[in-house]
Amino acid sequence: MNPLPLAVEIVVAVLLVVGSAFALISAVALVKFDDFLKRLHGPSKVGTVGVGGVLLAALIYFAATGATSLHEILIVALVFLTAPVSAHLLVKAAQKLDPSLRRAPPPPGNDRKPQ
Repeated sequence: MNPLPLAVEIVVAVLLVVGSAFALISAVALVKFDDFLKRLHGPSKVGTVGVGGVLLAALIYFAATGATSLHEILIVALVFLTAPVSAHLLVKAAQKLDPSLRRAPPPPGNDRKPQ
């Protein structure tokens, strides 16, 4: 097996570390937050970026070794499509079960004191 160029190794290593850090942040957010909606935000947003970074590192590694396949591209596409949709459906189901979650944000401009 031929060794990879140093630049490819560095890019793969950085993507693995960054993706793993995002996945760790996602797991900590899932445990740390107390509200369902806050808990859902971490894995749906940050976890998707973490998985995307790791899969992008795998894609670059296998492309550099000559063993390219569509598996990584398909996984990234499916994760990026399904994670936001499933999070949206979970929020809609939670709002249907608990109508108090439907609180509307205050209208803009009401945070100023009258003069």
